[in-house]
Amino acid sequence: MSASQDSKGTAGDSNKMPGDSNKKRPNFLVIVADDLGFSDLSCFGGEIRTPNLDRLASKGLRFTDFHAAAACSPSRAMIMTGTDHHIAGLGNLIEWTNRSDQNAPSEGEIKHWSTAPQRGMSGYEGYLNDKVVALPELLQDAGYLTLMAGKWHLGLTPERFPHKRGFEKSFAHLPACSNHYAYEPQLQDQDQIPGFMTMSFIALHSEDGEYVKELPKPWYSSNGYGDKMLSYLKARNEKQDERPFFAYYPFTAPHWPLQAPDEYVEHYKGVYDEGPDVLRQKRLQRMKDLGLCPENVEPHPVVADEVKEWSDLTVEEKAKSCKAMEVFAAMVECIDANVGKVVDYLEETGELDNTFVCFMSDNGAEGAAYEAYPIVQGSMIQHLKRYYDNSLENLGRGNSFIWYGPRWAQAATAPSRLYKAFTTEGGVKVPFLAKFPVGFDTGAGEKGGIMGAFSTVMDLAPTILEMAGVAHPSPDGTGKYHGREVVSMRGKSMVPFLHGTTPTIHPKDFINGWETCGRAAVRCGDWKIVFIPKPKGPEKWQMYNLARDQGEVHDLAEQEPERLARMIKMWDRYVLETGVIPLAPALGNWMEAMEAQMPEDVWMEYEYWKEGAREDPEGFRREVPRFERRVVGM
Repeated sequence: MSASQDSKGTAGDSNKMPGDSNKKRPNFLVIVADDLGFSDLSCFGGEIRTPNLDRLASKGLRFTDFHAAAACSPSRAMIMTGTDHHIAGLGNLIEWTNRSDQNAPSEGEIKHWSTAPQRGMSGYEGYLNDKVVALPELLQDAGYLTLMAGKWHLGLTPERFPHKRGFEKSFAHLPACSNHYAYEPQLQDQDQIPGFMTMSFIALHSEDGEYVKELPKPWYSSNGYGDKMLSYLKARNEKQDERPFFAYYPFTAPHWPLQAPDEYVEHYKGVYDEGPDVLRQKRLQRMKDLGLCPENVEPHPVVADEVKEWSDLTVEEKAKSCKAMEVFAAMVECIDANVGKVVDYLEETGELDNTFVCFMSDNGAEGAAYEAYPIVQGSMIQHLKRYYDNSLENLGRGNSFIWYGPRWAQAATAPSRLYKAFTTEGGVKVPFLAKFPVGFDTGAGEKGGIMGAFSTVMDLAPTILEMAGVAHPSPDGTGKYHGREVVSMRGKSMVPFLHGTTPTIHPKDFINGWETCGRAAVRCGDWKIVFIPKPKGPEKWQMYNLARDQGEVHDLAEQEPERLARMIKMWDRYVLETGVIPLAPALGNWMEAMEAQMPEDVWMEYEYWKEGAREDPEGFRREVPRFERRVVGM
């Protein structure tokens, strides 16, 4: 509890805006989906039933040029801090840095670029580091009640848990993903969990700083987080806690394994029988009808050489593929239902009018064809056959384990190029909607309107701080928080734009960069350069004018070499400012460690999947050394 709060858990004037005793501070409800595609919600062009999110959109604004990182924990780090994930400690997913074979393959003799240069380096800790101050820390200090229920993925050990970064109450899913029903097969005959699955099947959680020994039963992730968030809000009312609240509500759905309650899956029986290409065309047309993309937009062609064409699938393969998409849709609808029960409670208790509610995805749709990955083939496929039931009728239940692949994903990211983990628009452009408190001036757009201004997840923290009347301790990068130096936010508050006092959120010369797994991009204004390794790209910089070419179809790099050169210099600047350690040699050999790097696959701070780890987590913690680094080649 903050020192400024009294024994009842309330801060004297924490529910009033500074300098205005008649105006209450707003509440905040920040909702995040995991691997949701741009057009999956009905209000963004999809056919999935999302009435609660649609209702919020009708009362607020939808953003069509809103961007995250290309992967989940980097995006969540930026939501929490308002700055770039390479600064905040999530330069890469710790799971991807841990093993080189999970990163971008290249054609030729080198199948994967080594992640060794990243291991142990500043900005690649795998958790929120001490350079940043987290949004809930600042809000808690300012008298807010801070709540969380859902996916954390920003640290596995107790000193990295949400309660250490400002959450008074938290129920947190700690790893990247897990079985949504918390199903764990009982291994036989010295069998071991395949390497690819170690960090993706155990539903490891913490609550208020302690590991959760047993989840509530029955357990399904989205329902569990909805129930927990509802319980926190009800407890607040029962205690007559008058503090405004900041509630972080991040789901693990619809991340694979694709699993959902049968009653939701039934809603989509037969809906996807025409296949992903037809779905892609239907969604594109509906997006045009809704004004979410230009009528003349040219969608990028589907890129899915690693899987069969829809027409080449057998009847059984088509049936299972359609069922996977049905389950995915059911997961999205279940998210919407759990958003609904929280929003309905806020409305019933009279809090909704004073609550800023926003919803987003943490990256583009997940399009990986894992069955084609060498690390999945063999032992993992055999493991699934032995311990899971992937029969058609059982798909979507707790003892099934499936994903839906690149063709369905690109139905959701169209007209954009590719999907999650790529720095193309399909990987980083995400749906974002926001409903504002009653009385908040949204002169920039009418209720239910669509905003086309460029913005990012980094803009959320400064927006919330301004709305709450809370200052960041390091506005210019020289400030301290609790005695430690912290960086400033790279994001910009949306408030002036939303009020209609500025024409854009960012200045015209604002440079935004992306990098993950050897893939990179830089955007300035309408122009964007993209670096995608083989086989999905040419492994050289490409350049696009997004105002004319949302699909990133027409590469202008050769036509405008001078502009390309200027933008490559912007990439260099981004690397220097954020501490990116590129994997692809063509992106620059910027950093070198002063000592040999750690070997791969022995790097996780807490190897929670190993026998006995959850019973004795102290025995599986490891101090990870940090190495000096220096800029080279300058």
